[in-house]
Amino acid sequence: MVVRSPGDRAPRRPIRSIVTMVLVSAFCGVLVAGLLLPVASFVGLSARNVATGFENLPLDLEQEPTPQRTTVLDSRGRPLAYFYNQNRTDIPLEDVAPVMQEAILAIEDARFYEHGAIDVRGTLRAFINNAADGATQGGSSITQQLVKQILVTQAETRAERAEATETSYSRKLRELQFAMAYEREYSKDQILESYLNIAYFGDSAYGIQEAAQHYFSVDAADLNVKQAATLSGLVQNPSAYNPTRFPDAAITRRNIVLARMAQLDLIREQRAERIIGSDLGLEVRQLPNGCVSTDAPFFCSYVQNFLLEDDALGATPRDRLRTLNEGGLTISTTVDLRHQRAADSAVQATVDPTDLAIGSISMVEPGSGEVKAIAQSRPMGNARRDGETYLNYSVPKIYGNANGFQAGSTFKLFVLASALRQGAPPSTSFNTSSPYELPSDTTYRDCAGNDWVGSDDVSNSTGDGYFDMYEGTQDSVNIYFMKLEQFTGICKPAELARQMGLEVPTTDEVPTFALGVTDVSSLDMASAYATFAARGKFCAPHPVTEVLDSDGETLISNDGNCRRLMSRPVADTINDILRGVQQFGFGVNNQLSVPSAAKTGTTQNGRTVAYAGYTPALSTFATIAGVDRAGNPAGLSGKVIGGSIRDISGSGFAGPMWAQAMRALEDVLPNRNFAAPDLSRLGDADVGEEPPFVPPPFMPPAFPSPPPGPTPDPGPADPDLPGDGSPDDPRPAPNGPGGQGNN
Repeated sequence: MVVRSPGDRAPRRPIRSIVTMVLVSAFCGVLVAGLLLPVASFVGLSARNVATGFENLPLDLEQEPTPQRTTVLDSRGRPLAYFYNQNRTDIPLEDVAPVMQEAILAIEDARFYEHGAIDVRGTLRAFINNAADGATQGGSSITQQLVKQILVTQAETRAERAEATETSYSRKLRELQFAMAYEREYSKDQILESYLNIAYFGDSAYGIQEAAQHYFSVDAADLNVKQAATLSGLVQNPSAYNPTRFPDAAITRRNIVLARMAQLDLIREQRAERIIGSDLGLEVRQLPNGCVSTDAPFFCSYVQNFLLEDDALGATPRDRLRTLNEGGLTISTTVDLRHQRAADSAVQATVDPTDLAIGSISMVEPGSGEVKAIAQSRPMGNARRDGETYLNYSVPKIYGNANGFQAGSTFKLFVLASALRQGAPPSTSFNTSSPYELPSDTTYRDCAGNDWVGSDDVSNSTGDGYFDMYEGTQDSVNIYFMKLEQFTGICKPAELARQMGLEVPTTDEVPTFALGVTDVSSLDMASAYATFAARGKFCAPHPVTEVLDSDGETLISNDGNCRRLMSRPVADTINDILRGVQQFGFGVNNQLSVPSAAKTGTTQNGRTVAYAGYTPALSTFATIAGVDRAGNPAGLSGKVIGGSIRDISGSGFAGPMWAQAMRALEDVLPNRNFAAPDLSRLGDADVGEEPPFVPPPFMPPAFPSPPPGPTPDPGPADPDLPGDGSPDDPRPAPNGPGGQGNN
């Protein structure tokens, strides 16, 4: 430190004194003209001019709501995630411990309830000292500090932030004018409440409630003297006194607060001395921000992006993002962590994060569209060497920034449903000799009314011969569905898929549509198959049921966007056919202890395997897709996945992953069966007219039905869910023939 001699300082004293006198005169003029005294005539002209300029400043400071933390809840109302720019939760003054109120006033503004917008005594003292030695000593009242915090918080540009924090008398004068307006508009208690809620306490803790929770894991109402003194000492310099980084500095500052409280007779000196000799007693709780560390990171990401597309949160993407991160929202979601854990465990047991493959499972509740779980094999994060990613492969691209994967033969259900909607009976049979050359003169017609022109060969990966709908589906016979599609046309299945929420480009309106050439997400496929489980009622998938603002008012309420797409007899018949896949077809090794239905899928060249299965209460789509190191689609064959080279088929690879996830939930899934199909009521008279089905030239007699299986507990009646709730409902086993195979 350089110590100046008296001779060095002496010449400056007269000048400094003159400057001080002028500034003090001006300041007094401000006080007289704008705040304290009704008579200003005795003040000099220069002071009157200063006061005139002071009066020309804006009279009101409109305080916007302070940034609040948003809380995301799971389906049981438990916190799942938090979004915030500032970790803050506003509370009323009555929820702040009295000792905390006393401590903050003792150290920051002891005469708060006695003076007006400013503490003249303290401010004048600081003003004189600052003018005398060039420093910027404190002296601002609680109201002035509040005004400064409001200006800083509401600053949106760099220039506004610089203006709100500059060290100048013009800033002080501006804050004083706003403080005067605040004192006229609000009570002292209201001002103190706003101050405690807006104040920054360091370490990303904004407002007294989050500061109490962060440093001591208690509510602001439960703070004791030691804790209150610690927090009160932070507001002067939150960084320098941060208890987690500089505990000694925090203790020193706390002790100053305690001494001041004792001086003001707010606590006894003996008690202050006892606390001064103690440590801080921290119990730090670090609240996570965002999705990475949650129990359902990719579901959380889906929620985030889902809401950023909703105009209820704002007119522009920027407005919506700000509302999400600063609006203090309470977001109730659909995720069930029991389902999420089951899906995570199954995916992680099947595909490793660094494998050249991506595993994905999505779960949707039939009849509501509520998304219960989203899981994928690659964890969330930036460590690419560890397989981490922020791409969400389970959801549509708009919500996850990732392209989907082909779903293979799981698309055959759209052709099957279209045929049944047009009145085709399940006994509809075709000769499926392989290979089958698609002729160019058939009625494969797209949605523009154009006949498909081209040539292609389709082969069966299973047996040839005559098959009806049951056997053709159980054995996933490609040529059967090529011929069935010849009579439904291409457009009807494609349109049905679109109605079920899938994005089907017009370029995919080709005969091989039935073989799954369209890129889709596992979520969209789980949602589509949930339509069959809900007996023909489609409900748009959604992760959010309700969003409340910081005042508890409803911003979004989602009861499910549902509509009927097919009659119950059509859906019941599909369910019966797909039950056969589980009991007699490729899914026989993936059965559950509760009734289930499923369809397998394997794409050409083995790039993707899929398993679409459901019970009356839960639809789950499992898929495993091969990728290269750049993330582009690639074959699965010959790759080590999950520690071994696997059978590349929907039933042998994706099926066990699906079964593991579903079996983990058997104790929570209701043992409710599917309704028996009424084949006399096929077609969609109760939904909308469909063109009649034109039967093929040859339809052999239907195969005999197997004996009915056991009848599980039907569960409660629901007109829009499978079963009629009656013990007399027979619920037979699938009506078609058995058949074994590999797929």
